Amino acid sequence: MGKAIFQQKSDILGVGITSNCGVLTPTQLTGLGELARKLGNRSVKLTTRQTLILFINRDCLEELKGGIAGLDLRIGVFGEVVRNIKACAGHPDFCLRANSDIMTMASTMQDKYMDQPTPRDFKISLAGCFRGCTDPYCADFGVIATGPGRFSIYLGGRGGSKKPVHARKILDNISENGVEKTLAYVLDQYRAKASLKERLCSAIEKVGLKAFIPPEEMILPFVVKDEEDDFLQFAGL
Repeated sequence: MGKAIFQQKSDILGVGITSNCGVLTPTQLTGLGELARKLGNRSVKLTTRQTLILFINRDCLEELKGGIAGLDLRIGVFGEVVRNIKACAGHPDFCLRANSDIMTMASTMQDKYMDQPTPRDFKISLAGCFRGCTDPYCADFGVIATGPGRFSIYLGGRGGSKKPVHARKILDNISENGVEKTLAYVLDQYRAKASLKERLCSAIEKVGLKAFIPPEEMILPFVVKDEEDDFLQFAGL
């Protein structure tokens, strides 16, 4: 476990800053700009994981930490932990294609799970529709909204590698609470079955995908049914 602080070849520090799943308020945005200017920051880089990297001199690190804390931001995490959650603009205010409120869901999950220890880095991506702007197929735990309050869950993806792995769908038509239950189960199984430094996709290859899928009796209460299905069940058909 560690913080996203990386020494560059030039001896400058690159510091990863994490926000609320990639969303910044105007106050945070302008405050971060003023802080960067004050510290003589050379540039700010937006990353594919929806973080920002500031490049500063080493002797500015403590001042940077205090400044971002005052903006309700934080230094990102690195190493064998659950990383910051990557979420699309899946919210009624941000995207017309959003099938569900992904932003609120992702924010809640990040507050609970980010920085929890895992055998190797564990990446979570949530998308509000099948377009998958946040690459849920390349994440250890990917979620795609398929309708209001219903989601598909994918496991074992890996991007940023010489050998990328496409995640596999394990569940469909799952409620938001069911997604959280599934994530907790997967993390528990991952910690129990994977070796240190072993990515989830490698653990799946070793012990099989089934070991990471919640049992039917656990997940059944969280399956979202269509009204037509409820009527047919009521009618005994």
